[in-house]
Amino acid sequence: MGLSDLVYGVYERRLNAQIPAEGRPRHVGVILDGNRRWATAQGSSSSVGHRAGAAKIVDFLGWCDEAGVEVVTLWLLSTDNLNRPQPELDALMGIIEDTVSGLVEQGRWRLHPVGALDLLPAQTARLLKEAEEATSGIDGSLVNVAVGYGGRREVVDAVRALLHEHASQGTSLDELAQLLDVEHITQHLYTKGQPDPDLVIRTSGEQRLSGFLLWQSAHSEFYFCEAYWPDFRHVDFLRALRAYADRQRRFGT
Repeated sequence: MGLSDLVYGVYERRLNAQIPAEGRPRHVGVILDGNRRWATAQGSSSSVGHRAGAAKIVDFLGWCDEAGVEVVTLWLLSTDNLNRPQPELDALMGIIEDTVSGLVEQGRWRLHPVGALDLLPAQTARLLKEAEEATSGIDGSLVNVAVGYGGRREVVDAVRALLHEHASQGTSLDELAQLLDVEHITQHLYTKGQPDPDLVIRTSGEQRLSGFLLWQSAHSEFYFCEAYWPDFRHVDFLRALRAYADRQRRFGT
């Protein structure tokens, strides 16, 4: 072990000690951004960047476990990403499938797909559903795998599901308009039954949500990191947790 490793380890422990147990988030959402730009900086193809980013996921989930995070939402592919050139999209789907299969093999986390699965290739959608079934009995944290996800699409799907449900019960539109409230929408989101994200992390220096968990993040704290996702380190995660713990959450008040 070199001097730099020793210094890094000391810094990690110091950061960790600065984060009180009661100040840690239950649900962390992360926008895994910067894979393609990381690859470009390396002189490599976008696929190399996406695979490097995928390789970071197991480490990240392990860090979340150590921090006591109960729910993690990983945004792997947006609905906008589905418009990428077909060769790149095909390669990306393959990487996502390999990543999800690898997470299943880990046997450490319960996986839950979130997104418009009907927009995905049949093979990818089937694999995501099978991953959820295969991990449903695992006594580990819950990992939402957001593929083909868009915040606006999620709200539309929630309203559509709500309308179908009440139509099947014979509820008129006037009756539905009278009883409709925030909780009715919440109960039909992809993340129904889960706590809203306390902390949302975005890598690559971009400072916007791009539609990530639009409904659920109304009271979330945001942390923007300059590092591209493949370069995201444990100390970067600990800094995000420290920043979260230092904030006074007001929940809109």
